[in-house]
Amino acid sequence: MASPKRRKVEQEASQPATGRPSLPAQNLKQSKTEGDSALRGPAGSSVQVPFTPGAHSQRESVFQRQENDGALSFQYACNDGDPHHSMWIIALKNIFSRQLPNMPKAYIARLLMDRSHRSVVVVRHGTQVVGGITYRPFHSQGFAEIAFCAVTAPEQVKGFGARLMNWTKEYARKQDNLQYFLTYADNNAVGYFTKQGFTTGITMPKEQWHGWIKDYDGGTLMEGRIHPTLAFTRFPQMLRVQRQALDGAIRTLSRCHIVYPGLTHSAPDGQHIPIPIDQIPGVKEAGWSPEQQPPPRTRLLLDRTACDPTPANLQRFMALLLGSLQAQEESWPFREPVPADEVPDYYIIIKNPVDLSLVEKRLRAGSFYVTLDIFLADLRRMISNCHIYNGADTVYYKQGSKLEGFMDQFLLSHVLVDLPS
Repeated sequence: MASPKRRKVEQEASQPATGRPSLPAQNLKQSKTEGDSALRGPAGSSVQVPFTPGAHSQRESVFQRQENDGALSFQYACNDGDPHHSMWIIALKNIFSRQLPNMPKAYIARLLMDRSHRSVVVVRHGTQVVGGITYRPFHSQGFAEIAFCAVTAPEQVKGFGARLMNWTKEYARKQDNLQYFLTYADNNAVGYFTKQGFTTGITMPKEQWHGWIKDYDGGTLMEGRIHPTLAFTRFPQMLRVQRQALDGAIRTLSRCHIVYPGLTHSAPDGQHIPIPIDQIPGVKEAGWSPEQQPPPRTRLLLDRTACDPTPANLQRFMALLLGSLQAQEESWPFREPVPADEVPDYYIIIKNPVDLSLVEKRLRAGSFYVTLDIFLADLRRMISNCHIYNGADTVYYKQGSKLEGFMDQFLLSHVLVDLPS
């Protein structure tokens, strides 16, 4: 005789493919809200509050534009006899078979064609399936078990995984009225699920899920909560409203948002010349006074000799550091600008690109890097851009970290600090 819990599982499996009418995809399509435009500060403030989104928000916005243009969609599908659903499920089965070679093909096909399973499918231009997630909902228990998750190899490391999971949570909440996801993740998938908000700490009451899903050896059980009201597919707009409200409140108390025009001081021959700090617009307004300017406390090691940081010595030192960086094997991703034709969204996400050829050009100009801090700021931004755009497990991220480590060691051994007596 089957146990009571097993009978419940069998009853779940015998339910219709969906207990509620399917939501058309266009009902979940992104719509423009006031969060898409610039907001003003709090009441009584006339300051326009600009918004600078982070890298992940910009990537989500790229997907949103593609969805609004019809070039990309995330479809909810199950084996309910709909011809489009059947076509998407078969294409998704082929992707899972290629991307999950350790899974038996017959097992993948059986689960996808099982009427108790649901799939969220990534579709390009209405016909080309490039990935998806398949899960089994247990409606009476309020959770679902994720069975498969994969995208095609050419579409990986582009942010599809995060966008796909966001749409899956949205559909699971609206279509299946679920509050939780459970999944057994192998070692290669734990990192991905962690980034999507899954944890190894199970907060669901054990009686709600125990006995409803199978135990798997070698996998880590992880839980992802589906928030009842969070707009999973509209993170950029939500964050924009929140950040602009915060920025607006700060601007009523601070002057840090005021931007002064750039310096135009130059000699008769057009060369830039140094000017006193107190003549820079905005410096006095920020509270600066001459007493705050400390004397030089560093010396530069050039040809094994400690030298004062004069403009000439500073130029020699920066040229030495730049040449050492260019000679490092790890510098190959940074020697030239990122090609826009090969990485089309790079310059959408990275607003201030820097590479070693640009640093060299600025250094040769002689008047751009007037301090070591400005020079190092460009190099730090170059590494930071690499870390923002690339995942921590990519070769580019690792090469950037190695190059930054070399630069830190160089500075540690070539910049001598005079401690106060």
